[in-house]
Amino acid sequence: MTTTAISPLAPGSFPELPPVAGVSLATRAATIRYKGRDDLMIAVVEPGTTVAGVFTRSMCPSAPVDWSRRALVESGGVARAIVCNSGNANAFTGAAGDAVAAHTAEAAASLLGCRPSEVHLASTGVIGEILPEDRLVGAIAPAVASLRASDPESWQAAANAIRTTDTFAKASTAAIAGTDANVVGIAKGSGMIAPDMATMLGFVFTDLAMPAPVLQRCLAAAVGGSFNRITVDSDTSTSDTVLLMATAASGRPPIATADDPRLPAFQAALDAVCLDLSHQIVRDGEGATKFVTVSVRGAADDDAAATIAFAIANSPLVKTALAASDANWGRVVMAVGKSGQAADRDSLAIWIGDEQCAEGGVQKLGYREDRATAHLKQAEIEITVDVGIADGSATVWTCDLTHGYIDINAGYRS
Repeated sequence: MTTTAISPLAPGSFPELPPVAGVSLATRAATIRYKGRDDLMIAVVEPGTTVAGVFTRSMCPSAPVDWSRRALVESGGVARAIVCNSGNANAFTGAAGDAVAAHTAEAAASLLGCRPSEVHLASTGVIGEILPEDRLVGAIAPAVASLRASDPESWQAAANAIRTTDTFAKASTAAIAGTDANVVGIAKGSGMIAPDMATMLGFVFTDLAMPAPVLQRCLAAAVGGSFNRITVDSDTSTSDTVLLMATAASGRPPIATADDPRLPAFQAALDAVCLDLSHQIVRDGEGATKFVTVSVRGAADDDAAATIAFAIANSPLVKTALAASDANWGRVVMAVGKSGQAADRDSLAIWIGDEQCAEGGVQKLGYREDRATAHLKQAEIEITVDVGIADGSATVWTCDLTHGYIDINAGYRS
């Protein structure tokens, strides 16, 4: 595995995450691919915990994704554990990969006294290599024996254990207004990042009580505005998984319905955590030096705006220009035009930061390229486009494309 420096866009430190009642964590060095580091994470939750999940839409999903999708249904939306390994995706591994997934869940279920369908699985790493079952399953019992209640140290260890090319561990928390409860999440992701969702994993927890259907609705909404609005390289992984678990360990009355007046406060906290985690993934984009916000308005509808925004955010020509601080706004025009969505060429307006570059289908009178270039030299960049059709709008987040991306991926299996 190629060793890289910590992203220049990384947060200053790992956040101080509060405990979540009903969540215990453990990590272990299973030596699946990496040496000298933990590569197995187990999160165990109290009986009665409900679960929701959102997964990749790749037509070549991994065995763990297939397992967890079925488990959501077969378990009736209850869960006892997550078992996650890094270094091997257990994807494109045929019947052997399915067998490893089943045996992993069965081993954890036997130790926890639950059904295998109450154990969710996630794997991330190299595609097409058989996951060594003896190493993974053999590490589960020692990991379970070392479980400890969630606290700042165990959260950080868990976030580190699920990393692959990530240069920093990713975590976030938000308080739920009107309560002393929190939402806490950890995630991994750095490359192969594009909806739906990315080569990313996200595990989010709260100690509130909530039925699985309500939890699923909340998670889908949160993912739609966060993990499904980011891109690093336009490549969607086989392994994308976000799981949300509600342990009910707070003792508060359950949020039983979607119209419960307490639900908006939970949704706001969940949205904040997912958005923060998704932004951290972009900030850790392989080789990234700039965090880019692309906002589109004036589109036929919000979906059209999102398509245009992603056309801009995924364009190698746009992204390399951003890396070089080149205010070549003509590349943005190109990306809008190739998106396949309606746009009025003679009403198109473009901004780089606060500097308007184009309006009415031509360069804006008085445009100052030096001011646009000054904005592009910053670590935080904004590109805004009005396509002049209607009132659809969307915002997506991406990063620049540098030679570092090639260096990391050219040496990924070495």
